[in-house]
Amino acid sequence: MSRALIVGAAAASIVAAGAGLFVAGRQRPPAPAIAMVVPAAAEDRRGPIYFQDPDGKPSYSLVPRKTPDGRDYRAVPAGADISFDDDTPSVMPPTTAAAGGSGDRRIKYYRNPMGLPDTSPVPKKDSMGMDYIPVYEGDDTDDGSVKLSAGKIQRTGVKSEPAAARVIRPIIRAPGTIQLDERRVSVIAMRAETYLQSVADVTTGTTVKKGQPLMQIYSPAVASAAAEYVTTMTSRTTAGEPSYGRGSRQRLTNLDVPDAVISEIEKTKVVPVSVEWSAPRDGIVLERNAVQGMRAQPGDVLFRVADTSVVWAMIDVAERDLGSLAVGQPVSVRARGFQGRDFSGKVSVVYPLVNRETRTARVRVELANADLALLPDMYVDAEIDTGSPKPVVSVPESSVMDTGFRQAVMVDKGEGRFEPREVKVGRRGGGFVEIRSGLEDGEPVVVSANFLIDAESNLKAALKGFAEGAQQ
Repeated sequence: MSRALIVGAAAASIVAAGAGLFVAGRQRPPAPAIAMVVPAAAEDRRGPIYFQDPDGKPSYSLVPRKTPDGRDYRAVPAGADISFDDDTPSVMPPTTAAAGGSGDRRIKYYRNPMGLPDTSPVPKKDSMGMDYIPVYEGDDTDDGSVKLSAGKIQRTGVKSEPAAARVIRPIIRAPGTIQLDERRVSVIAMRAETYLQSVADVTTGTTVKKGQPLMQIYSPAVASAAAEYVTTMTSRTTAGEPSYGRGSRQRLTNLDVPDAVISEIEKTKVVPVSVEWSAPRDGIVLERNAVQGMRAQPGDVLFRVADTSVVWAMIDVAERDLGSLAVGQPVSVRARGFQGRDFSGKVSVVYPLVNRETRTARVRVELANADLALLPDMYVDAEIDTGSPKPVVSVPESSVMDTGFRQAVMVDKGEGRFEPREVKVGRRGGGFVEIRSGLEDGEPVVVSANFLIDAESNLKAALKGFAEGAQQ
């Protein structure tokens, strides 16, 4: 701001207060001039442009003046900077550097402390007595950066941290349930008309071993096939010819007769009256429909046995996270009935269907269940690690200002200057955000109070536009 503009503004304020020079129709005698001891060269270049109250009160004069108690007003030379960081304004020498800066800096104008679109060319107070804030040359640069004093940085708690290469571990958390492995379920059903002579002491929920007897049955079809097989083996014409008995043995196999029964027939050459039926695998009896003395038709399910040493965790993953999933990713599953215990597995299948109502897709995870702790339909919570072992440039999550349409960070340029910069973000995890573009490794960014700096930047941009419009 030119010296003429400042002198003109100060002269206007003196004229407005001119009535104070007259008391009861008498003009007061002018205050004696105050001699200023300055070098001649400096006086030519930096003469006082106005005089300020020595206590910093908003009282100014174009000529030397005294306070009511006899003290001289303080001379303010041309180009002097005025600091309003403290509660009481104070005049600084023109060569004093502003906070965080260096060299001579001049005040361009003063802005309203409450952020209102109101500026002043001279120091001023608002209606509540608050000092207007000085705007220095260089504080409103065209690059959008904002300059803060050291005191304001300390008061607002601004902290910076450099961007660095880190391994980001995004975690997808989703609920699920335990289901049986479809490949480990066996059904015992007769392939011919059968009568159950006796049933073993086995009930639903009982653990059975492979080969353990479950029931004694009599089937006319099984007895006929066994008699044919014995006859073929004992016939004089076919004795010693293995190929002649192959068809009879295959008939027993087709009727699902256990191998142990067929071996016993071959050994004893005797047709059994009843056949002992055994469990086809290790597991838990999930269903028992067999009743002693009942008649079973072909296809009737008498027992259902499942091996639960390996189970599936069916995880419902939100639609928005499907792009991060891949087969083979490690998964940690925690059952709600076993707090503090984790079951580890990997993603084996991502089902290509999305539930229309819940907007989720199912992910299958195979889990070892040696102690049979995980039970079918048990609720679980899963954490799927979708990260990559490759380090990427990242910053703390608190440093990213996300509006929904754009993301930005405040770059610390040093000496109290901060530059807002738009960035492209990627994966998030562990309190950090991947920066895909807009920021280089090692550049410091603001991690706290960045929204306050952003507000200050927007305010200064608005005031700059207002001031430029007022000068036109």
